[in-house]
Amino acid sequence: MYYVGVDLGGTSIKAAIVSEEGKILVKDSVPTYAERSSGEILKDMAMLIKGLISDAGLSEDQIQSIGVGSPGTPDVKNGVLLYANNFADFNNAPIRAELQKYLDLPVYLENDANAAALGESMVGAGREYGNCVAVTLGTGVGGGIIIDGKVYAGSFHGGAELGHTVIEVGGEQCSCGRKGCWEAYSSATAIIRDGRIAAARYPKCLINEYVDGDLSKVNAKVVFDAYHEGDEYAKEVVERYIKYLAIGIVNTINLLEPEVLVIGGGVSAQKDNLLNPLMEYVKGEVYGGEPKTKIKIAELGNDAGLIGAAFLGKIGN
Repeated sequence: MYYVGVDLGGTSIKAAIVSEEGKILVKDSVPTYAERSSGEILKDMAMLIKGLISDAGLSEDQIQSIGVGSPGTPDVKNGVLLYANNFADFNNAPIRAELQKYLDLPVYLENDANAAALGESMVGAGREYGNCVAVTLGTGVGGGIIIDGKVYAGSFHGGAELGHTVIEVGGEQCSCGRKGCWEAYSSATAIIRDGRIAAARYPKCLINEYVDGDLSKVNAKVVFDAYHEGDEYAKEVVERYIKYLAIGIVNTINLLEPEVLVIGGGVSAQKDNLLNPLMEYVKGEVYGGEPKTKIKIAELGNDAGLIGAAFLGKIGN
């Protein structure tokens, strides 16, 4: 049997056909056009899924289930997306019921960060461990908690929002409305913000040279590249970033002590350049000294959410 995984984003709807072993047979995407009604968007999602089943040379009878990973707060029992601020019309959106108008298959729903955590836990960097926390460093800081192979998201499925734990009281403004959230310091957005500030403040900063003075081109890679070339201003930005990232990771380990903590998202592309200095901070701060939790870089990249969503039906989430 095969599974369908869907990653619903504000820009695009991605979907894939996934095997029992977590291998992607085919995948594709279509634009979301998030200002549209939920019915229109979900019809496009259904047509995308139908097309992929056909492209894979399969029939619906060979598909076990459909899993959808979405931003926001899901009602996983009823397959309804209760709230998602990235969409115009997705409050109380009946995702399961809408998809089942077009596809006679079981439909499962989960938060996108939780789905990515499940993917890494089952076939990615966390596959050898029962308890896994995944932290995604992207536009925000996503969190996913897997306990004994199952998603844990709190009693009302609004938990595991690790990025919205405060690490600096009265600090940087966060998109959630609070100040000082981990997300405001350790997302890719945060390092880009601080890199642009450094470049604007110090004309000799190497970041300026890399982007020909166009600060709109600054991204996390540019900041890290300048840091590795020894630029003193980029060094200040990166060291501050890693310090705050470590604070959030130490808090997570002290609270949950998973067997493994997996770091994904765009910034994780730095791999050991990120992990090695990060570990020095963590070792010095974690309760009890040397952490027993393994800290690893994610392995599945942008496919983590697709694979994790596909496996929602496999684990009966």
